[in-house]
This record gives sequence, structure tokens and C-alpha cells, in this order.
Amino acid sequence: MTNLSTGGERPQTEAPKTGRPRQRGADAAPAAHRPWGAAEAAELAADDITVDLISLGKQIRHLRKQREMSLDDLGAVVGAAASQLSLIENGKKEPKLSMLRALARALGVSSDELLGAEPPNRRVALEIELERAQRSAQYRSLGLPSVKPSSRVPTEMLEALVGLHREVDRQVNLHTATPEEARRANTELRRRMREKDNYFGDIEAEARTLLRNVGYASGPLSQQQIADLAAHLRFTLHHVDDLPHSTRSVTDLKHRRIYLTQVGTGSHDPRTVLLQALASYVLQHGVPGTYLEFLGQRVATNYLAAALLIPESSAVAFLRQGMAGKEVAVEDLRDNFAVSYEAAAHRFTNLATHHLGIRTHFQKVHKSGIIFKAYENDDVAFPADPTGAIEGQPICRYWTSRQVFDVPDKFNAFNQYTDTATGTYWCTARTERSPDGLFSLSIGVPYEAAKWFRGKETRARSVSRCPDPDCCRNPPRALSEAWAGQVWPTARAASSQLAAMPIGSFPGVDETEVYQFLERHSQR
Repeated sequence: MTNLSTGGERPQTEAPKTGRPRQRGADAAPAAHRPWGAAEAAELAADDITVDLISLGKQIRHLRKQREMSLDDLGAVVGAAASQLSLIENGKKEPKLSMLRALARALGVSSDELLGAEPPNRRVALEIELERAQRSAQYRSLGLPSVKPSSRVPTEMLEALVGLHREVDRQVNLHTATPEEARRANTELRRRMREKDNYFGDIEAEARTLLRNVGYASGPLSQQQIADLAAHLRFTLHHVDDLPHSTRSVTDLKHRRIYLTQVGTGSHDPRTVLLQALASYVLQHGVPGTYLEFLGQRVATNYLAAALLIPESSAVAFLRQGMAGKEVAVEDLRDNFAVSYEAAAHRFTNLATHHLGIRTHFQKVHKSGIIFKAYENDDVAFPADPTGAIEGQPICRYWTSRQVFDVPDKFNAFNQYTDTATGTYWCTARTERSPDGLFSLSIGVPYEAAKWFRGKETRARSVSRCPDPDCCRNPPRALSEAWAGQVWPTARAASSQLAAMPIGSFPGVDETEVYQFLERHSQR
């Protein structure tokens, strides 16, 4: 989607703040929020900020036995049934504050000591660590039984079990940035986007502040205003012809220089590349500690660049004008702000639900039928792998995003209604060519929202029965009977690398297309 500039004078050990750069002066206090895409351990494990029930229960049990009290004895003192105390000691029930205080008094310690005490010995520490490991989602997913660390379990066995759990965790962490982790990270980001309807007010606020500083009033952001924005942030621009081939830009924070390739070269809008470089600085991105954080930074950078190129106030006014005439069109947004169709489609998803009340979905699909990017908050059912990832999955051939490839008219948008298992959707799509091949870009909305869009009168209609394999994944029976076992195709590598477990006998190969190809040529 975008280039990531992870500059900084030193790596950050905490989530970078999404605020104004400190260099702007004392009158511009940094915002209090953090970038929505930067994952932190505390955000991914919210349970850890509550009472540690396992540690608390072990501490209560240790103190009770130290005082040679049975559960019945302790229950008589605090006014609770032994069965309730057993649940507390096993970390399965959180005591109320009044009960916690009563337990502390009965055991001769303070409430704070009971909650904050370190394990009294190595044995208890091992029991706590084993309990935590066995309650993790990772262990539960294995479907293995849990070992209750009772007094009958030898300490040596606890040492061995805890050591095994540690090694499993270490092995899992070694797989950083593997395809599976990338899919899981994309799934997590898409979940966060859906929760906020892909609208992030903190980044929009940053964009408004920056636009105000360069005197933006309305309409598209001019080239001069973009240059003024770089100067306002005290960067100088340097166009070079030897930029590293793996980069779109390079930011020298020490000398406050941004190096860009010569204008007019490459496949990316030079305005977008510059704004992405500035966005990484404005959002105070540090070196990412996880792949999820890397992707989050990239998406946040994209968002801010788009919010500058297609400013919220002007874009919303433009879209509302289109709604008034029931003529909303992504290509009009593209033309009015002089951006690519893909950029306009992405920006539409940022603003459609929050400002227009329109729920929507977006797809970028390769000609092979593989999804490269997707977003939805309208309950459309995208194909997904067992991790929940959409990227790399084949989309139904009857969807607009696939049908558009066969439409002769490449100048106008192709519009179609598609009946699916989750409802009927109206979609508009175009194709664009990139260095990676031919892609379709489509925006879709539920049937009832089609009334706001140009192209709603289309007569094109299709039916998708996916994920039923007989919809389009299995070749038609006649073709299969004629050609199954009589062909050996070779897949394009790029078409199968994203999928966790591509379907079909030959991963990455569309068997129906191969059979149809052979059927045509065999008759000549």
C-alpha cells in the first residue's frame, strides 16, 4: 500500500505517539492518543491489566497451608463456603473487595500484600507459570489436557513442563514475519478498521492542523501547498536518480532532508510518496517492534497522506453534493482531487460510513482472482483462511471484481448487482494496470444503499453461491470429465504465495480456466 519511513534518532520502546512533532513549538501540545495501528502487548492482552487470579489464588493457598488451616477453617472465619474458596484458590473466581479484605485479615497480611506479593518460593512460582501457560489461547488451541499442579506433582515435573512451554513460546516467536504472521496481522488490522468504520478521527485532526498551517481552504491540495508543508516541518526536498531500488523515499532526520526519485519516474504518485514520508515523521513512528506494528504504521501513514490529498471537509462536501443528486461516483472523487482511482476508493471507505451513513466494502483483486486488499463493514462475506485472513484467497468469479475483467468497455465503470448468501450488493469496479499486473478495484454497498450511486440502473446481475464449491471453485462436470488427469499446468509463483493452503490439485492454478483453455484449443 505504501512506503514505510521508520526514521527516528533512537528506537522507541513504547508505542509511538500520534501527535504533532515536538519541533513545532510550545503552543502545539502533542495529542494524547496513540496511532491506532501500533499494537502493544497491553492492548493485545487486556486481561493482564486485571487482578492476576492465578497468582492471588496460589498466594492464598500457600498462606492457608502455612497456618495449617483447612478450607472449612478459613471459610468459617471469612463467612464463605469451602467450595467458593476452592474456586478462588484455583484462580477461577475473582473475590469481591470485601472478601479480599476478609481473607487478608484471616491470613495475617494486608490486602496490598496479598495482591502484590511475589511467589513465596520456587515451587509456587512454577505452579503459577504452568497455570498461566495452560490457560493461554495458544495452548487451548492444541486441544491437550491440562496438568493440575497439585502437591502430588513432583517439582522436577513442574520444571520440565514449564521448560517445554517456554520453548514452545520461543519457537513461535522465531516465526516473526512469516506468511502466517503476516496474514494474522492483516486480519487484526482489518478488525480494528471495521470497529471504527475505517474512520480515525485522531489522524483526521492531524491532517486538519497541517492543512491549516499551509493555508488550505478547499479543493485539491496543490503541489505548492505540499512543498510548503515540507518547509513548515523544516524538511528540504532532494530529487536524486540513485535512490535505493527497494525504497520510494529516504528521510534523513539528522539533516532534515527527504530524498525522492526524479519526478515522473516510477509507478507511484510523487505527491503521495512525499506525503507518506512526512506522515511517518508527523506520526512520530519509531522502529516497529512487531510485524503487526509495522503494518499498522504503514496503514496509518497511508491514512494521513490520503487525508491530506483528499481533505475531509472538501471531500465530504463533494460526496454530499453527489448524494443530493443520487449521483455518488468514485471516479468523480478521483477526478476532483486528481488522485488515482485506488486512492479515491480507499478514501471513500474512510468517509462513507462516518459522514454519509453508508456501509461499504472494498476489494483489490488480481486478474487471477486472488484478493490483494480488502475491507468491509457491510457484512459481505469474503473468503478467508483458517486464520481469518482474506489476502491471498480467490474471490468468486461471479462477483463484480472478477466480472469486470471480461467487460470490453475499459473507459467507463462496470456496475453490477450480485446476490450472495448474506444479501444483495451493488458494486462498481474498474481495472488498473500496475507493475504487478492487471487489478480490479471495486467498491460495493448493500442493495438499499445503491440508490445514492451513479450506475444503480445497471441491468447486470449475477448470483454467487460461494463458499459452496460447486459455485465456481469446482470445474463444471463436463469439463472435469473431459480433462481431469490429462493436464499438468505450472502455476505462476506470485499467484499462490499469499494463500495459506491454495485450493485445487495445483496450488495457485485456476483449474476451470485451464480446462476451458484446453477445450478451446483442442477443437481447432
